[in-house]
Amino acid sequence: MMYLSQLPLNPARRGTSKFLSSPHVIHGAVEKSFPPSAHERPPGEGRVLWRVDQTGHAIHLYVVSPSEPDFTHIVEQCGWPTTTAWATRKYSDLLDTLTAGQRWHFRLTANPVRSTPNPRGVTENTRGKRLGLNATDQLGWLHRKAAQHGFTVPECGPEHDREPDVRIIDRRGLKFRRGSATVALSIVTFEGILTVTDPAELRTALVNGIGRAKGYGCGLLTLAPAR
Repeated sequence: MMYLSQLPLNPARRGTSKFLSSPHVIHGAVEKSFPPSAHERPPGEGRVLWRVDQTGHAIHLYVVSPSEPDFTHIVEQCGWPTTTAWATRKYSDLLDTLTAGQRWHFRLTANPVRSTPNPRGVTENTRGKRLGLNATDQLGWLHRKAAQHGFTVPECGPEHDREPDVRIIDRRGLKFRRGSATVALSIVTFEGILTVTDPAELRTALVNGIGRAKGYGCGLLTLAPAR
């Protein structure tokens, strides 16, 4: 069983600024929403994923999880404790309805990177340096990931000037502390239309995430009915 939760955050509260100050802070708060037993799940069968979306003054925390969460501590710090808590629903209501050929509106916040070869050779303990990508390369990254995860991004526009029906709505670099180390991430949010090609692969992507930095707000793909 998987769950999808939506939690509205109150931008006027002081605790919200602290909560949003670092993906490491959000990661810790989200992890505390589940008992330790909730993380004892075989690899590939679903994991905790989260993303923060901001549209105008509205801020929402989205969480996909194998267990039903309790966000009381987050609501008390930066939510709307006297009016609105959070909404959680069984994700199977969506996952079980996926079929090839369906069109969905999607949003994905991701960490698109590429690795340079390690001059000493790539072994289990030595990897190349990870590099951020420009906007064109980031869209190329999305298309490659789509092919691996059971969907395509269709083209739209005039017949003589058709382009993929996707746009980058946010690009930013993040730096934050994790213990004594500094973590740097290149974050991109994609939004557009996708077509399902392999429902099983897409279901796997929806519950396990896409790309790197899944513990820090990346990888969560969400779907909504296409207009």
